[in-house]
Amino acid sequence: MTQKEKLVLVGNGMAGVNAVEHLLKLTPDKYEVTIFGTEPHPNYNRILLSYVLSGDSKVEDIVIHPYEWYVNNKITLYTNQTVTEIDTTAQTVSSDKGVTVSYDKLILATGSNPFMIPLPGADKEGVMAYRTIRDCEIMIESAKKYKKAIVIGGGLLGLEAARGFLNLGMKVDVVHIVDTIMERQLDRTASKMLQAALEEQGINFLLEKQSAEIIGDKRVTGLKFKDGTVAEADLIVMAVGIRPNVALAKNAGLDCNPGIIVNDYLQTSVPNVYAVGECAMHRGIAYGLVAPLYEQGAVLAKHLAGVETGPYEGSVLYTKLKVSGVDVFSGGKFGDEEGTKAIRIHDEFTGVYKKVVIKDNKIIGAVLFGDTADGTRLMQMIREETDVSGMAKTSILTDSEGGGGAASGVADMKDDAIICGCNGVTKGTICSAIKEQGLTSVEEVKNCTTASRSCGGCKPLVSDLLAFTLGSSYDKNAVKESICSCTDHTRDEVVEAIREKGLSHVREVMSVLNWKNEEGCSKCRPALNYYLGMVSPETYKDDSTSRFVNERMHANIQKDGTYSVVPRIYGGVTNPTELKRIAEVAEQFNVPTVKFTGGQRLDLLGVKKEDLTAMWEALDMPSGYAYGKALRTVKTCVGETFCRFGTGDSMAVGIELEKRFERLNTPAKVKLAVSGCPRNCAESGIKDLGVVSVDGGWELYAGGNGGVKVRVGDLLTTVKTEQEIIEYTEAYLQYYRETGKYGERTSEWVHRLGIEKIRDVVQNEEERKQLCARMDQALSVTKDPWKQAIESKKIQRDLYEVVELN
Repeated sequence: MTQKEKLVLVGNGMAGVNAVEHLLKLTPDKYEVTIFGTEPHPNYNRILLSYVLSGDSKVEDIVIHPYEWYVNNKITLYTNQTVTEIDTTAQTVSSDKGVTVSYDKLILATGSNPFMIPLPGADKEGVMAYRTIRDCEIMIESAKKYKKAIVIGGGLLGLEAARGFLNLGMKVDVVHIVDTIMERQLDRTASKMLQAALEEQGINFLLEKQSAEIIGDKRVTGLKFKDGTVAEADLIVMAVGIRPNVALAKNAGLDCNPGIIVNDYLQTSVPNVYAVGECAMHRGIAYGLVAPLYEQGAVLAKHLAGVETGPYEGSVLYTKLKVSGVDVFSGGKFGDEEGTKAIRIHDEFTGVYKKVVIKDNKIIGAVLFGDTADGTRLMQMIREETDVSGMAKTSILTDSEGGGGAASGVADMKDDAIICGCNGVTKGTICSAIKEQGLTSVEEVKNCTTASRSCGGCKPLVSDLLAFTLGSSYDKNAVKESICSCTDHTRDEVVEAIREKGLSHVREVMSVLNWKNEEGCSKCRPALNYYLGMVSPETYKDDSTSRFVNERMHANIQKDGTYSVVPRIYGGVTNPTELKRIAEVAEQFNVPTVKFTGGQRLDLLGVKKEDLTAMWEALDMPSGYAYGKALRTVKTCVGETFCRFGTGDSMAVGIELEKRFERLNTPAKVKLAVSGCPRNCAESGIKDLGVVSVDGGWELYAGGNGGVKVRVGDLLTTVKTEQEIIEYTEAYLQYYRETGKYGERTSEWVHRLGIEKIRDVVQNEEERKQLCARMDQALSVTKDPWKQAIESKKIQRDLYEVVELN
C-alpha cells in the first residue's frame, strides 16, 4: 500500500478548509491531512457572524464543517491551537500547545487580522474589533449592560455590526471618514439608497468624521472627533479594514509584501509551501471576498491532486449579498471613467437601482440595488467579455420577472459559474445534487449544497436551476415560505395562530410558536407587531420597540441626524392661513429647507430631534405619516371645480378618502389618487388605489405602481356615487390588510392573489359589509401620534430629549 503524503493546513477557516474539501473529492486517498485552528470551533461561515450577532442564527447554525466531517474524512483537527513556528528545512510545524507535526505539503490559510486604529484611548475597556465568534459573544454580553454603541467604519462589516446592535436593543452610530458608505462596493447613488434604508431601520450615520480620541477612564464613554465634537458610547467597535496575517510566514522566511506572495498555482517562495485566502498576495492583490478565495482553492486543490488545471489568473471582484435585509450587488469596474458609458435605471418608488458600465462594447461592471436577480448573469458577461454591440441596450438590464433576466439565463451558464458567492457553490454542483439526490425545493438544495444558506440572495437562481433541471415537475409555488429564518411558519400560519390561540404580544407569538431565535429579528418582529394589531385592533397595544426608527419617531431621519416633518395636507388642498402657519413655524425653528413633495405636500427638512414635539404643537396639524407603513397621500387634480374637462369633484373625494384612512396601518405604504376625468392628471392608474371620474360614475383601479417595475392598476370596479367609492375602498384596503404579507406593496399583492379573486371579494355585498365593519373597528382606535407625543412628557423624555455628554 502506497504511503500517504502528509498535508498540513494552518488555519481552519473558510478558504483553507474549502480547498481541502475539494482536494478530498478529487483524490480522497492521496493525503493524510492535519488541520490547526486558533479558534475553539470547527470551520464556520464568517460571513454569517452578523446573523449570530443580530440573533437570527446561533453559532451551531453557521458551522460549515461539523466535527463529524473531520472524523469521517480521517482529518486530524487541532482546535484552540496556534501554529507558532514553521521549520521549512525539516518541514515541520509547531503549535503553542507543544504539538509538532511534519509535512510533505503545507498550506498557509492564516487569514487576516482586523486593523485597529491607533487612537489615544484605544486600549480602554469596551474598544474591540469584530472578526470572530468570541467577538460576537462579547458584543452580545455587552448589550445586556450597555445601551449605546459606535461602529467606526462604514463598510460591509461595520454595517452588519451596527444592524446587530440594533437587534440587541442598543442605539448605534456608524462613523465613516468619507461621505458615502460601502464606497468600495457601491457607486454614490446605491450608497445613498442603502444609507436611507439603514437609517429607516434605526442606524445613525456620522459621515466625514475623523476620529481623534477615545475618551473615558477605565472604560470608554465616548469618541471625540477632530472637529471637536463628541459622540457618547459604552462600546466602540472598529471595522475599518483587515491586514493579511503574515507573522508566521515572515518568521519562516517566506516572501511577503504585504501578504504572502504566491504564483498562479498558489505556491510561495519556499518549496512545498502554499498560501490561500486573505493571507495570500497574488499579482499584487490580497482578496477579502469569499468567491475569489474559493476560486484560488479550486486551483490549489487540482494542483495538489495532480489534476490538470489552468492557472489562477486573478478574480473579477463582485459582491452579492443582503446588507441588513437589503439586496445589493456590485461587480467589476462600476465607476464612471473615461471611455465608458452607463445604462441606468433608478426607481425611487420601489427602491430599485441598476447600473451597467460598458467600454468598447463590453460590460466591465455593474451595480444593482434592491433587485439583484440579474447579478450572476451580468457577472458571466463581464468574465466572458461578451460583445453587447448587437444587443438592445435596454435589454441588458431586464426585469427578472419579465422573462429576460436570471430565470432565462441559467441554461446558458457554464457549470463552473458560481451561483452562491457566499459559499462558492457552482451551477454544476447544484444541478448534480438535484439529479443525484432527488432534490425538489430550494430548501433541500440549501441543506444539501449550502447554496442560499448565507445571505439568501441567490435563492431565485437556485429556483431557476431547479426548474431548468426538473422541467415541468418543479412547482416553485408549492414550496413553503416562512416569514423569516427565525421560524418555519408562514405568514398565514402565524396569523391563524394569533387568531385561534388569542395571542396578544410579540414575545408570546414567538414563544408559543417555538421561534428558533427567541429575540426575533428585524424582519419578523415588525411583521408580528403588524399582524397582532391587524387581528385585534381594539385590544392590541402597539410594540414600538418592534418598529423601525422612523415609525418610532414619527419623522423621517435624514443623513445628518436631523428629521423631516410632513404635516397632513388633505388631497393636496390647502389655504392661505395654513400656508402662513407652516411658513411661520419654519421660520420659528430655523428650518433650512422647505420642499414640495411628489404627493402634493410640504416637507420641512433639517429639523433637530429636540424641536420635533414643539414644532408639531406649533403647526397644530396632524401627522402626514410620511414615515409609516400606512396611507401616505391622496393625490388629486382640480377636477370639475376648476378644470373645463373635469367631470367629477376629485378634490372633495380625495379629501374625504384621506380623512377617512389617514392613520390606517397597512402591510406597506399606500398611496391613492383621484382624477376628475379620464385625462388622469393625478396619475390614478399607477397608484395602490386610483379613482377616475368617467361619464356616469367612477372607475377604481387596484395595485398600480410607478418606476422601473411599472404596473398599471387593474380595473377593480365601477361605481356611481362618492359614497360607494368610500365603501369599496374600505373593503379593498381591509382585504389587503388581512391577506397581504408585511412589507408587500399592493402591486405585488394583486399580482399574487389575482385581480379576479380580489374583485370577487369586494363586489360580494355580504363580504364587503363584513370587511367595512372590520375597517370601522380598526379606524375607531387610531390616534394622531404627534398629538400623543405633545401631550405625553414620558414620550418626550424617552424619544425626543437630547442627553448632553458631560
